[in-house]
Amino acid sequence: MKDKKVIGVLTDIGTEELAHLEIVGSIIHQLTKDLTPDEIKASGFDKYYIDHTLAVWPQSAGGEPFSASQFQSTGDTITDLYEDMAAEQKARLTYDNILRIVKDPEIADPIRFLREREIVHFQRFGEANREDCSKSEHAQYNH
Repeated sequence: MKDKKVIGVLTDIGTEELAHLEIVGSIIHQLTKDLTPDEIKASGFDKYYIDHTLAVWPQSAGGEPFSASQFQSTGDTITDLYEDMAAEQKARLTYDNILRIVKDPEIADPIRFLREREIVHFQRFGEANREDCSKSEHAQYNH
């Protein structure tokens, strides 16, 4: 990334996304720390438990482990910022889906906060894209 403002935006969002992972991990820990073996089995959590006990191990709801392969990067600033915007929308949708199912305020309130931050990140990526496009003839042509 050449533009220092855009570098700052990307750094800020990346740092906050790591904090989101910590928040989600804390919620999962709180929900699972006191489970009995019978509750683990009845909830379908037994396969996870066999591999990870009650440790937080990031994976999707469908069981897909988190990995760097989930990140998209082309080297083209416009394309990558749009990909980042799409990722924020996907995260917002995931939080929406969680909120449709979970009503406990101890879980729903932090999830609402995270959802709001995804919207802000989407907006900031859009601003970064506009900032970059305003300085690049190539980007203006392709935008």
